[in-house]
Amino acid sequence: MSEITVFRAKRVYTMNPSQPIADAVAVRDGQIIEVGTVGTLQPWLDAHPHRFDDRFAQMYVLPGFIDPHLHPSMAAVLLPLHFVTAMEWRLPWATYAAVRGHNAYVDKLKQIDIELQDASEPLITWGYHSLWHGDVDRGTLDGISSARPIVVWQRSFHEIYANSAALAWLGITDAQMERHPQTDAKTGRFCESGLALIFSKLKSYLLEPTRFRRGLELVKRAVHFGGHTTIGDMAVGLFDLDSEWPQLVEALDSPHTPFRTQMVARGAPRGAAADAGEQGLEQAAALVERNTHRLRFSDHIKLFTDGGFFAELMQVQPPGFIDGHSGEWLTPPEVFEDLARTYWNAGYRIHVHCTGDLGLELALDVLEKLQWERPRFNHRFTIEHFGLSTPEQVRRLADLGGIISANVYYVYELADAYWKGSIGYERASQMARVGTAVRAGITTALHSDFTMAPALPLNHAWVAANRVTESGVVMGEHERLTVEQAIRAITLDAAYVLGIEDKVGSIRAGKSADFTVLLEDPFEVDAMVLRDIPIWGTVFEGDLYPL
Repeated sequence: MSEITVFRAKRVYTMNPSQPIADAVAVRDGQIIEVGTVGTLQPWLDAHPHRFDDRFAQMYVLPGFIDPHLHPSMAAVLLPLHFVTAMEWRLPWATYAAVRGHNAYVDKLKQIDIELQDASEPLITWGYHSLWHGDVDRGTLDGISSARPIVVWQRSFHEIYANSAALAWLGITDAQMERHPQTDAKTGRFCESGLALIFSKLKSYLLEPTRFRRGLELVKRAVHFGGHTTIGDMAVGLFDLDSEWPQLVEALDSPHTPFRTQMVARGAPRGAAADAGEQGLEQAAALVERNTHRLRFSDHIKLFTDGGFFAELMQVQPPGFIDGHSGEWLTPPEVFEDLARTYWNAGYRIHVHCTGDLGLELALDVLEKLQWERPRFNHRFTIEHFGLSTPEQVRRLADLGGIISANVYYVYELADAYWKGSIGYERASQMARVGTAVRAGITTALHSDFTMAPALPLNHAWVAANRVTESGVVMGEHERLTVEQAIRAITLDAAYVLGIEDKVGSIRAGKSADFTVLLEDPFEVDAMVLRDIPIWGTVFEGDLYPL
């Protein structure tokens, strides 16, 4: 048996209400032996070999940060691409400046086109949003280059535009697009289920092993940079699991990877029929055979209702969108209900992608039916993203025993823009209604959906505690969380969403020795500087990983 290591800190925040603060934590073989003071730990120290580690003596130790909804494979595909976004992005290896305005966006694509030395290399970019970049379609992209394939991935990941050269490169004809739902040959647009068509053609290029492996290394750096020790891969098999898996194991199950990944399988492919549930159930059950030390499948599954929030494809209740357009269903309502019933009856914990209040209404209607047909306790039916909602829906979710994993970053990047150009002030200011949810007693976690938001948990906590938009305006002040609630949402409550709260999420005897170490006290600084607190690094299963 190994010796005990006692980490002494200026303060240890355990997130355990029974013992919220300590100044020492004893660790052995990757497990917490006890947390408290050197005095209270003394019986262990008298009985076993030990050593003191004082490197955190002037630092603050918290439970390891958890992002319960992140997409390693999606991020591995996007991170090597050309980032052109309306917001500045700070990543460990680069900072990408914001680009705004139609002309500036088109000029940036032209600049990239000129700088690419290989004339045959496709130009694939991520970050486009019409609210900041104006309308961009097949004709616009043909005007940039008629020879080079150009693919524009919308900020949401739920929408793609391609030029004529790209369609030819991928072997996609106008006739194919006209036959396929949620595509438009004239504009070169693919959205929601239409993405299945273009993904099938892009897959070999994007998942080429060297390229994909390089992307996963960037993902590892980004995850560690945020101070994570656990993440949730929320929709495993996003592209092609058999192609992705060897690279995921090599990159994310490495002895040098300072975090674990809870794998949540996608319940059905895009455009699936209702009977896909039985096949999906069989496939999901078999996935646990792939489990490794850092990559773990369990009894969680992900389903989808409506379209992407960044793409303004969420399904909304009256009065709808200002411009009168309609959202999209990712899964037809009757298919969603049948899929949910299949997994519910099999005992799975269901996570549902819901972005609009009509998408949420569908999820609540189905949950209520399932509870009537086959009541379950501790089912953890989780609303993922939680973009738009009503106060009444929050109360109903609480009554039905549901929980929430929210992308509160929507408030920062989108509340201003959606107020003025999409859904009006009232609904825009109350997106990600986390304050109401917590007051209703709903367990509520915060996530990034990386790359939909930066993989920076302290940034999520900052948005939740302040609700300040990118222009500096406060939106929905009554939906703020306290700092303590916001920190719980990236530690213990995030662990609860993933069903691993008995292993991680707080600092207590018996849990994994996972810590995030900060140079400033998050409970003493002003809430407006939460996101700026420097991170020393992490401890994962007792091993130290400085940034």
